[in-house]
Amino acid sequence: MMVTMPRIRRTASSATPTAFRALEAKGFDILFQAHAKSIVSGEFPQALAEIGEALNAVSLPITEIIGSGGGETKFTQRLRKSLSEIGWKKHVFEIGKTIDGVPRESTSHEVDHVKQYKGVGSIAMEIEWNNKDPFFDRDLENFKRLHAEGAISVGVIVTRGRSLQDSLWGAVHRFATERDIASMENLAENGVVPTPKQRANILKRANRHKDPVPFADAWTDNFVSNKFGQATTHWEKLIHRLERGVGNPCPLLLIGLPASIVVFDEAKVDQQSEEDLVDDTKDA
Repeated sequence: MMVTMPRIRRTASSATPTAFRALEAKGFDILFQAHAKSIVSGEFPQALAEIGEALNAVSLPITEIIGSGGGETKFTQRLRKSLSEIGWKKHVFEIGKTIDGVPRESTSHEVDHVKQYKGVGSIAMEIEWNNKDPFFDRDLENFKRLHAEGAISVGVIVTRGRSLQDSLWGAVHRFATERDIASMENLAENGVVPTPKQRANILKRANRHKDPVPFADAWTDNFVSNKFGQATTHWEKLIHRLERGVGNPCPLLLIGLPASIVVFDEAKVDQQSEEDLVDDTKDA
């Protein structure tokens, strides 16, 4: 017998808890799954307020998108710090099995942000700004196991939302246009240093004799596909997991960061790290 999972739908505005109304007004994607809304609204109103306040304060300078396309951005570090300061700490859950008093096996599950509310329970949160999308499987399965063991009441995932993912090309291209980036030298002046392979791909398209691509377009295409491609963690990939039943039946709160948090600052881009410069782009 084949069981078809229902399509996941976004929570309607009228059903959004008060603590999240400001987030929804800014375009955050908010989805409660498996009775999570009833659980957090009824038992964890403080958690909702804390998460809402932390996310409502975030902003993402375009230079941080450009400077740290892969891995942790300064933006992510600021968000993690703000959560840690109000008790959402990294935690390793240790779960052991004992038979007749003899330890048989044990497993551990590390979660980046966990907070215990006395007399109520614990909530676990992962922030997936820009990892490979299989990290969603890891997070959801961890939450499922921890919930089954009674270790957590709800799992929370924060990732790039639909509007942010869809607007990244335009945001990066705006950066290039506003800074008059038309050459590799212009990129270097702004703190951006493509890898040799990225450089070759960009110049191949920009300098070809037939139908050359404007330099800003070629660089934007290369940068966005390399750093924020479809195989990375973002809202659509997360929803696909839910539609397949991954993590079910753990109650979940899913939050997508919106395009509205991006601000266009005039700072120079910080030099990219070695991790950011790993090049897995194929020839365009």
